[in-house]
Amino acid sequence: MNQRGRRPGAWCAGLLLAGVSVVVGCRAAGTDGITPVPQFLAFLPWLLAPAGFALLCALLARWWPGVVWAVAVLGLLAWYLDPYGGTGEPDGPPLAALRVLTSNVEFGRGTPALVRVVRDRHPDVVFVEECEPGCRALLEREFADAYPYRRAVAADGSKGSLILSRFPLTPAAGVAGTMGMPGAVADVRGHPVRLQLAHPMPPLPGQVGLWHRELGRLRAFAAAGPGIPTVLAGDFNASQDHAAFRRILDTGLSDAARLTGHDRTPSWPSRTASVIGAQIDHVLVSPDFSVTDARFLRVSGTDHRALLTDLMLHGRK
Repeated sequence: MNQRGRRPGAWCAGLLLAGVSVVVGCRAAGTDGITPVPQFLAFLPWLLAPAGFALLCALLARWWPGVVWAVAVLGLLAWYLDPYGGTGEPDGPPLAALRVLTSNVEFGRGTPALVRVVRDRHPDVVFVEECEPGCRALLEREFADAYPYRRAVAADGSKGSLILSRFPLTPAAGVAGTMGMPGAVADVRGHPVRLQLAHPMPPLPGQVGLWHRELGRLRAFAAAGPGIPTVLAGDFNASQDHAAFRRILDTGLSDAARLTGHDRTPSWPSRTASVIGAQIDHVLVSPDFSVTDARFLRVSGTDHRALLTDLMLHGRK
């Protein structure tokens, strides 16, 4: 291949590597950057494909600086595939088991399927995002006896949210946000557990600042309860590759999916999650909990997979 024939391959490699390098650079710098970086960060593992193609183009073009560049980018991407967050196990005695389910039902469309999941899986606490009035009415009617305790933000569309519980709930202020994020304190067999539903705004173009602020409020909630068992669950609209989400984990919370080896299992969009997607639905727990299982479940009618986790609350030595 002559010099002129190699030039398109080198250009292709350079353009691909430039784009991927911006995203990887922000990941390395601990910042979410500006649009479109936050959107691409959600799919960071999938950037291995364009980076690998860039390496192939550079090799075919015999563009050796590009080969080195591509190898460096691929190495960084592989490094960041490792899960983030702690893996410590509580050393106190077990006190109570707790099964937690979180599900974004996409404007209520997935509610009928969620009813079947709840009946089949018997969670103790259910966090429901995008639960508009019809969703709330159906769930409260179907589970009036099984889940007598509730906390809700009543609103239309994506702004409505609901917590269902088998355990008695004491109202808590919740976290302020564009979409409803109710909170409560559950009495889990005599032990208080803070419950908080998470549903910050997504990082849409023009709304990245708002997304950051609402994730920051969730971080403030997490940091405000040292020594109190805490479950923070829902649709975070963020993955472990977003710096704003990692700051929540840095308060001492752990991601239940990460603790059970499912840290890269996509939860959205559910229609392509088996091929490509991002894990933006999470159950975060304080060090008082061990996690025995975490499963992502298909719920028809919604673009999110539900997340079911089995937790064990431990006492402190």
